Amino acid sequence: MKKEIAIQYLKHLENGEVENIIDLFHSEGIVDSPIYGIKKANVFYKELNNDTSNSKLTLRGIFEENDSKTIALYFTYHWTLKNKEVVTFDVVDIIDFDSNHKILKLKIIYDTVNARQLVNQLND
Repeated sequence: MKKEIAIQYLKHLENGEVENIIDLFHSEGIVDSPIYGIKKANVFYKELNNDTSNSKLTLRGIFEENDSKTIALYFTYHWTLKNKEVVTFDVVDIIDFDSNHKILKLKIIYDTVNARQLVNQLND
């Protein structure tokens, strides 16, 4: 079940389907992002969507333990910002689920050296 939800998450993220992403989260679910900080999922994904023109994701691997409520996704993110700047980077998302298979926390891990500068330019 974790793997199926993780794959749905990636599909919705790539397609910019914010409401479908939020539906995968617990009502108090949070996202911990190196650029956007720690935010409730509904706030984070709306901000991300506002900064995004297009996303292309290339899945590299899914890592899970059978008796764990955590799964890790490894993918390459080709992110086109609303100003048409493009940044590509490898990402690891660590997802913690509750007992009802809703996402409680999603921690995003990637090197922000290029992305941070471009996102900051959007808000200048």
